[in-house]
Amino acid sequence: MSSDATKARTQRDVVRSALDASRDPGVFSSLLRRLKEASTELGRKAVLMEVCGSHTWVISHTGIRDLLFDQVDLISGPGCPVCVTSAGEIRRMVELARKPGVIAATYGDMLRVPGPLGSLEAARAEGHRVEVVYSAMDVLELARANPFSQVVFLGIGFETTAPSSAVLLKVAREQRVPNFSLYSAHKLMPEALRAILFAKDFAVDGLILPGHVSAVTGRRYFDFVGRDYGVAAAISGFEACDVLYGVLRLIQKLSSGDRTVENCYPRAVSEDGNTRAMATLREAFEATTGSWRGLGEIPGSALAVAGDFEEFDAVKRYGLPLLSEEPEPPGCGCAQVLTGRIRPRDCPLFGKVCSPSRPVGPCMVSSEGSCRAHYVSGRWER
Repeated sequence: MSSDATKARTQRDVVRSALDASRDPGVFSSLLRRLKEASTELGRKAVLMEVCGSHTWVISHTGIRDLLFDQVDLISGPGCPVCVTSAGEIRRMVELARKPGVIAATYGDMLRVPGPLGSLEAARAEGHRVEVVYSAMDVLELARANPFSQVVFLGIGFETTAPSSAVLLKVAREQRVPNFSLYSAHKLMPEALRAILFAKDFAVDGLILPGHVSAVTGRRYFDFVGRDYGVAAAISGFEACDVLYGVLRLIQKLSSGDRTVENCYPRAVSEDGNTRAMATLREAFEATTGSWRGLGEIPGSALAVAGDFEEFDAVKRYGLPLLSEEPEPPGCGCAQVLTGRIRPRDCPLFGKVCSPSRPVGPCMVSSEGSCRAHYVSGRWER
């Protein structure tokens, strides 16, 4: 066996061992005990914000929020890409889907998000063609199979999924696919976090940072959290033990006064991340002002199709007007949930007129939405 093959096998064994440990009930119990001891040493209840919808799901699904009720107050931030997509962007997407000769393609979670003109699912019920894809490259297959239609990919997501849309643009240009275009609703995490950290009413002790995003961007990408705002942060994985360990380290950091960003997910996250993916991102997109649900317009927080790829930019191809500010659904607290100002159960619609089967806002639609996670797995949490 070659040295490279031996090294790769060793790395796989290390990752497998770490993954097994992260699923070990004994490790979970040990971490829970150490966490409660650390909380006693801290002497107060810490307030932590998870900035990833997958973390929200794990915390609710495994009962971590309830187990740590006396030690930690866990609140949700803008970590669900479907949820932070503004009402104005939803309007644009539905308008694109209703254009004659257009096939709109998107990920499944977007289908049922309600907007000012209804949802993409409603547009499909009206007879318009809206297709669910499982990867960005599926869109090109859809375009090739329908040469007499225009296929518009409604791209959403943070730094995790944006590189695949960047590759999609490059391949479309190389293979000269004329009936494809991208509507980019991709967002960048740092500027949104800056907006939250800068808010006058922000009173959170630490951030649980997204492991998926960090695997692409690297740990250094988030150094500004501690350096510029003096807030402790930990990058966490997605097993129950991963989350507990991240919370434990945050409480220990609060006790010691350490405000650096710590990588608690080394089996997937490195210092510099996937440099090739980030380079592709910078080649295909350029940062622009983004419209966020709950946060409004944030300069430099969104990705627009770069000039070299403008032939595939749906905004320019269809001459879309500037994004309009759209009101939230009456009574919906999704915007406040996404900024940690209220908990899902504090919304007057939660569990009454708003449920996964009849969602009023996107936080109840997406599998990464805080309201859905609380409803499905943690509705009766204290």
